[in-house]
Amino acid sequence: MEPETPLTDLSELIHPERYSRQVRFPGWGEEGQRRISASHIAVVGCGALGSFHAAALARAGAGRLKLIDRDYVEASNLQRQWLFDEADAMSALPKAVAAERAVGRINGQVQVETVVADLTADNVADLLGDVDLILDGCDNFETRFLVNDFAVREGLPWIYGGAVASHGVAMPILPGQTACFRCLYPEAPGGPQPTCETEGVLNTITATVAAWQVSLAYRVLLRRDEAWTPRIFQMDVWTGDMRQIAMPGPQADCPCCALRQFPFLERSRRAPVSLCGRNAVQIHERKRPIDLAVLKERLQPLGRVLANEFALRFFLPRYELTIFPDGRAIIKGTQDIGVARSLYAQYIGV
Repeated sequence: MEPETPLTDLSELIHPERYSRQVRFPGWGEEGQRRISASHIAVVGCGALGSFHAAALARAGAGRLKLIDRDYVEASNLQRQWLFDEADAMSALPKAVAAERAVGRINGQVQVETVVADLTADNVADLLGDVDLILDGCDNFETRFLVNDFAVREGLPWIYGGAVASHGVAMPILPGQTACFRCLYPEAPGGPQPTCETEGVLNTITATVAAWQVSLAYRVLLRRDEAWTPRIFQMDVWTGDMRQIAMPGPQADCPCCALRQFPFLERSRRAPVSLCGRNAVQIHERKRPIDLAVLKERLQPLGRVLANEFALRFFLPRYELTIFPDGRAIIKGTQDIGVARSLYAQYIGV
């Protein structure tokens, strides 16, 4: 009896059954699978929402994923960020890198591009200019306003989502068809806002919001818009309350989609920002790169240092600084931008 020839390509084992259950769904079909397989989707933020987006899209057979995230994996993420494990946290891997590796284990046929960087006015066109749809996994309003400005200007659909405590919201933003983000939020909310750091968050609400976002993305990508009213979906997984509101159309006085004003695309420098759900500030005071090996040698006499090719972590009694090769840093232990800037200048330079 001759020995079996080993499989050299996993696709030989899993095709054609891999996507059969979704293809059999009447709203999907073979044509829907072809469209998903040809799609190019950006996931902006690979945390609680974005990690779910990436996993679901990979399992559905999305053709290309672009994973954009500025942050690294830490232990507190593991409660709700579905693609990461303890090894990722121990290594402080950038979330985009850890997500790429996990997606590769889920579906090696998906093309994944990772971007370990902050999304800014300087790079948004390069990063989002070639995608078909944007999924929001952000943790701050400034990034969402930037995404909205770019999406409206370019006519790109994007799917907003947010969650804190036990409640969340998701909605599709379809330029020219629905209200844009600035129609609904002309300005970022003033004053202290609830965050995962102050209010906590259930992993079931992040999963629910993210799943709803991906379902909306499927509907847009498969062009299944017949008899469909785009809606704002609000939910609370603790009380069981759910509410849907029809998305309004573009507002006549909206500075973005009506007046075509895009101020967030004109900001060449990203302001320091307190990170949602984190006692931390992200800061980027310089535009030239940093040699992490040289910085490691300089900081080692001053405190504990951990470094890999992606980032350097520097530990002080009250603070933790994570520095990235592009000069960006996350200062943990404060939400005071002045304190963060001072620590950046003291240990990294400007």
